[in-house]
Amino acid sequence: MDEKLTPETLAQSLGSGLAGAFVLTVLHESVRRVVPEAPRADLLGMRAIAKGLRAAGQQPPPDDKLHTLALGGDIVANTLYYSLVGLGGRENAWLLGSTLGAAAGVGAVALPGPMGLGTEPSARTPATAAMTIGWYLVGGLAAAAVYSLFGRTNR
Repeated sequence: MDEKLTPETLAQSLGSGLAGAFVLTVLHESVRRVVPEAPRADLLGMRAIAKGLRAAGQQPPPDDKLHTLALGGDIVANTLYYSLVGLGGRENAWLLGSTLGAAAGVGAVALPGPMGLGTEPSARTPATAAMTIGWYLVGGLAAAAVYSLFGRTNR
């Protein structure tokens, strides 16, 4: 990697991560409203927040507020995760973006059950699992595309 970490490359990485997180969230939130087998990342987030609050002796907020918190948490966490696309430099952005996306998708299918969040939201049917992996992959590719575009506009 010949790029150095600078405020500019850090901002580009974070901007790319935000783009990937935004694309992923829009996919989840729009398709779940019309496709019965669609993944429900929002439910996983809500369950995780509620579980954490209960473990801390707190009462979770009502579902509408919990949903908003879950979406916000997803955006922040996925932005930070997808911003890793900048670690490999411009020449590796597509490879790293696809790897990050595929890994996140597989994790979103495989980990909720062992974490006590249930398997229904991300893996209730083979179609649900496939969409889950595919959408996280699309998020990683969106992050890679934006990171690559930043390089083109700076030449």
